[in-house]
Amino acid sequence: AVSLPFAVGQCGNQVGCRFWDLALREHAAVNKKGIYDEALSSFFRNVDTRSGDNGPDIYKGKICSLKARALLIDMEEGVVNEILQGPLRDVFDSKQLITDVSGSGNNWAVGHKIYGCQYRENIVEKLRKTAEHCDCLQCFFIIHSMGGGTGSGLGTFVLNLLEEEFPEVYRFVTSVYPSGEDDVITSPYNSVLAMKELNEHADCVLPIENESLFEIVNKIHQMINSGKLGSTVKQNSLVTSNAGHAKTLQEKPFDAMNNIVANLLLNLTSSARFEGSLNMDLNEISMNLVPFPRLHYLVSSLTPLYTLADVNVFSRRLDQMFSDAFSRDHQLIQADPKHSLYLACALLVRGNVQVSDLRRNIERLKPSLHFVSWNQEGWKTGLCSVPPVGHSHSLLALANNTCVKPTFIELKDRFMKLYKKKAHLHHYLQIDGMEQSCFSEAISSLSDLIEEYNELDATKGGPRIDPSRLKIAV
Repeated sequence: AVSLPFAVGQCGNQVGCRFWDLALREHAAVNKKGIYDEALSSFFRNVDTRSGDNGPDIYKGKICSLKARALLIDMEEGVVNEILQGPLRDVFDSKQLITDVSGSGNNWAVGHKIYGCQYRENIVEKLRKTAEHCDCLQCFFIIHSMGGGTGSGLGTFVLNLLEEEFPEVYRFVTSVYPSGEDDVITSPYNSVLAMKELNEHADCVLPIENESLFEIVNKIHQMINSGKLGSTVKQNSLVTSNAGHAKTLQEKPFDAMNNIVANLLLNLTSSARFEGSLNMDLNEISMNLVPFPRLHYLVSSLTPLYTLADVNVFSRRLDQMFSDAFSRDHQLIQADPKHSLYLACALLVRGNVQVSDLRRNIERLKPSLHFVSWNQEGWKTGLCSVPPVGHSHSLLALANNTCVKPTFIELKDRFMKLYKKKAHLHHYLQIDGMEQSCFSEAISSLSDLIEEYNELDATKGGPRIDPSRLKIAV
């Protein structure tokens, strides 16, 4: 097995549900014979359920009963219960779930301090059991949101636990950041408190903004409804659409947005699941894209966001796909990497794409991108031969770029507006173990992070100076 995903909180579990649904659909499209192969084993166990107590794993041969390698955690039962009653119910069992009934009341301290202590043993036990079934555990994945209580509080508690229990295994986090118009009034507190934990305990964070997802979904729907894309778009293969999913119930408002994040995760893990001429595992992303430990926030962009019916103009569309990956319309956070400084960039391509196509496009785009002076060749590329269902090819670009700074500055401003008035602080301070110093430390951690980005930005456009190296005394 390669990665072990943890979905924490309502948003994390809704995105997780989409991910598992789409992952099964991808494997079904490729694995016509129903054989349990290496691709499936990266995220699923093949279990013989007839012998009770979940039975032994079956390594080769026919698929008996697939169980996702994952833990689902939420302090409200709603979303997890929905998953258990839906089409994916057989993919999970009670050993993989940790739920409560009352929720965290949009309070980071309740998730982190109360539920963290209360469920610590239970989480560790389930974590160890699930990890035992993995023959080669490369990394942990946490999917959560920053604005609520459980995702931010318990999500970052789980992150700390993973570091304690498995310090050598990489920790990847996909974090959904709230928008400025978020209806959770305490979301700036929750997000900044969670950011401190991400700064200290994550190896890689993919920040995603609700606002960007919302804009992408709106843009696609407008283009289709205005007839601009007309019949050239395949309705059923929209990244944002529910079509072809196991779930045929009425779409919910966030379904389309969750689908985009699930597609991001599918592309991110495609090399771990399928063959390719240039496979890239998740640890390589962290090793190649994070030159400074704290600056581990990667801006992601995804393309195509819809599928055209006409696939004849392949090379033009391929080049367009690379251009799109560097345009603001395809970013999953509201940022502009082109006018900021790149520390490194990864391109994960899927489908029938040649290494020469990759090189050609990198050379074409390079002059318009500002790379830090000491890493002008900071590109990492991955090629996976299996495209997403309904597409001929796709591209996920991950940029370690100073353009994440405005997102963090805006978050800091929203935090300070509340904090200056001491608004809602009492809800947090009445929790055992929660001091006012937790707030001052969290905002100072965020300020330090912003300052590190400022220092890098100040070098942009300057003369090319190699960083000073250690002198060896002879």
